Amino acid sequence: MSDYANQPYNILPLLPPKADLESPAILKAAIAANRALAELKGKAQGLPNPSILINSIVAQEAKASSEIENIVTTNDKLFMALSANDQQTDPQTKEVLRYRQALWQGISKLENNDLGPTFFVELMQTIKESKDGIREDSGTVIANPRTRKIIYWPPEGKELILGLLQNLADYIQAEDDTDPLIKMAVMHYQLEAIHPFEDGNGRTGRILNILYLMRQNLLHQPVLYLSDHIIAHKPDYYRLLREVTEQEAWEPWILFMMEAVRQTSEKTMSRIDDIQQLLEETLAEAKSVLPDRVYSKELIELLFEQPYCKVKFLVERDLAKRQTAADYLKELESAGFLKSRQVGREVLYLNTRLYDLLSTG
Repeated sequence: MSDYANQPYNILPLLPPKADLESPAILKAAIAANRALAELKGKAQGLPNPSILINSIVAQEAKASSEIENIVTTNDKLFMALSANDQQTDPQTKEVLRYRQALWQGISKLENNDLGPTFFVELMQTIKESKDGIREDSGTVIANPRTRKIIYWPPEGKELILGLLQNLADYIQAEDDTDPLIKMAVMHYQLEAIHPFEDGNGRTGRILNILYLMRQNLLHQPVLYLSDHIIAHKPDYYRLLREVTEQEAWEPWILFMMEAVRQTSEKTMSRIDDIQQLLEETLAEAKSVLPDRVYSKELIELLFEQPYCKVKFLVERDLAKRQTAADYLKELESAGFLKSRQVGREVLYLNTRLYDLLSTG
């Protein structure tokens, strides 16, 4: 059995890797990924109301990233939880929402914070709603869930782990000529290999991917939805991570991540087009069937910021006083745009067309 499986992998190589990270195949893939990402950045920036896209993308990224770790909720529970009273939300969905919270917290701290060990710990603590820090106990292993055979035994010893995390932070922050997308692939592997926490490592790493791209000005909003691609290619994802450890096979891993960026960027651009088209169709239809006292562009756009709406949202936007807001939502339901649902003491209104688009896309 290999050294990385039958004892702690305390000889995990430091960054940067000694392998050639700029082979012709990698550079070609990086060019295609960068081009698609730049197009996505431009398309997202061109949205008149970016929150229409961002809320749904971030929520579904949180759902998919958590699903990779077998924390599963439904689209309906997730979207409802974004609008409903917290007491109505089940534990699995709450954990997914904490991923979303950690991402937004990370974004808020980007300007004044190094992407370093303290920052990594804070992200994990928010995701897990925990005060835990770096692993201190021995015996944490990654095993096949069916056979219990150990696949990987990450480094042990708090000081060693902190040293590896600081090396990772230095690599992230170093001013060099490495393409940022290639660097993102390397740092994602390294955090997975260090496995600094008892739980939450993968989700922390996937949030860091987005934050790093925003830090590098490759994105202005967190709209790159890589977790969905990882779920679709989960066996390859884990196999390629292992092959970096076992064989220092960096090229296949980096190519996988470049393709994930390219495909995800293209799918997200298609998603933007679909949401925009649905919004425009809904605006036109609403204007033709709703009374003038009810219809406004701002009201219809609000219904697209997240699938469930409620009276409070209209009041907070100064679109109407409470009773009038309730009348507006009932009118929208009567016209077929919304469907009401009693959740505890609250009435939520579902934009069924947006929900269907997000759930099937």
